[in-house]
Amino acid sequence: MTGFRLRAALLLAAVPLAAATAAAVLKAGHWRLYADRHRLELTPRPRRSCPDCRGAGGWWVGGANPEMEACGCWSDRRELRVRLWPVPAWPDNEPPF
Repeated sequence: MTGFRLRAALLLAAVPLAAATAAAVLKAGHWRLYADRHRLELTPRPRRSCPDCRGAGGWWVGGANPEMEACGCWSDRRELRVRLWPVPAWPDNEPPF
């Protein structure tokens, strides 16, 4: 096998391994990955083992207008967004519909 073919075979074997490792790390760290051509987003997810919310992400606070209070197992962690490609703006002379 030549050096080029050996490197290509190693690269083809490494790509699925890297994708499987990344998926396992995201799942273990309770992160959600969103990717499109404009951005990459990593957002935290609630932990199923959390004793406060039990994986629901929060709880409802009663009253006349009930609201959801977010649990600290995910709301205290930061989101990460990486902008890849600018989102096109609407032209000024055309309506958006």
